[in-house]
Amino acid sequence: MIIKNNLILEQAQKRPILYDLYYNPSPKALPLVIFSHGYKGFKDWGAWDLVAKSFAEAGFCFLKFNFSHNGGTIEQPIDFPDLEAFAKNNFSLELDDLDRLLKSLGFGVVNEEQKISTISLIGHSRGGGTVIIKAAEDSRIAKVVTWASVSDFKARFQENTPQFEKWKETGITYIENTRTKQQLPHYFQFYEDYKQNEERFHILTSVSKLSIPQLIIHGDNDETVAIKEASAIHRANPNSVLEIIPGTDHVFGAVHPWEENHLPEDLKKVTDITIDFLKQ
Repeated sequence: MIIKNNLILEQAQKRPILYDLYYNPSPKALPLVIFSHGYKGFKDWGAWDLVAKSFAEAGFCFLKFNFSHNGGTIEQPIDFPDLEAFAKNNFSLELDDLDRLLKSLGFGVVNEEQKISTISLIGHSRGGGTVIIKAAEDSRIAKVVTWASVSDFKARFQENTPQFEKWKETGITYIENTRTKQQLPHYFQFYEDYKQNEERFHILTSVSKLSIPQLIIHGDNDETVAIKEASAIHRANPNSVLEIIPGTDHVFGAVHPWEENHLPEDLKKVTDITIDFLKQ
């Protein structure tokens, strides 16, 4: 298996994107899967590396990456050493990051040698909303899969609350990362970017426009993103496939750091279901 960690996609006047590739070399073109992490996430979180290896063993080329403004750096891709970048993040930047990755694959190869065939997207949590939007507007995407995805970006801003008004007045708000205890900043531009692109960023509208195969996976014990959001996504596209994993949480039994050499049982189920779906 070829594993290339911390490859760098650079572009003038934009922050670089750090990404990993996992695949078994083949003279035949391999189907590519691009994995998008969620809010307060990063490509090296928990058991994502074991997920990547599972896809590679199943005959896929798996690409996982850090969004350019997720708070990581080239030197320190784990956790959030660059809080200024985190504060400047928004949905437009994340969709642009995905587009930059797709354009870099324009010649149908990865790692300068392995040819790729189809491209599918997987997104976890907030990344689920991002990949749905991208899949609806980009003909390069063959299939789209969401794990514990949000169905509505707007609700996350909690408009018409004292906290929102304070954010608008001061231009900055903070969200605690319960694991690292960091106070993660958001500039008000995050909301302004959303409002300027509200129609584009309406996840359920994007879902309704999908004409490609769609898989939705959610745990029924998810305390971060309620299972009703998976149902809303499914209702918006009755042709989608909805899989509920009983008794599992937002990250399907994984934690960070993940020190086992095998996937947690529920995340393995999610991975296996997704691989089967993408092979159909």
